[in-house]
Amino acid sequence: MKKIEAIIKPFKLDEVKEQLNKIGITGMTLSEVKGFGRQKGHTEIYRGAEYQVDFVPKIHLSLVVDDALVEMAVAAIIKSAATGKIGDGKIFIVPVEDAVRIRTGEKGAEAL
Repeated sequence: MKKIEAIIKPFKLDEVKEQLNKIGITGMTLSEVKGFGRQKGHTEIYRGAEYQVDFVPKIHLSLVVDDALVEMAVAAIIKSAATGKIGDGKIFIVPVEDAVRIRTGEKGAEAL
């Protein structure tokens, strides 16, 4: 099993979710986060004054998938989240030792 963490632009969430559903991934956790990378924020004008906004709104998706689905899931996220512009995000893949469904006690892939 692998945990896939993706940082994407907020307006791409529905497209990413739709693509993941198409390959059979229905469970995920998301958080609204703020951050920056090479993008380094941007400036905004509010009531005539210019402000530097260092942290840009993003969505942090987290999902655990069976090893057989990792490449398809990553490809689906890339396909649906990419705009070709700076700030599209990142994907991180980390191994998961085990998983347990609290309600039933199922372990491993059955818990997913």
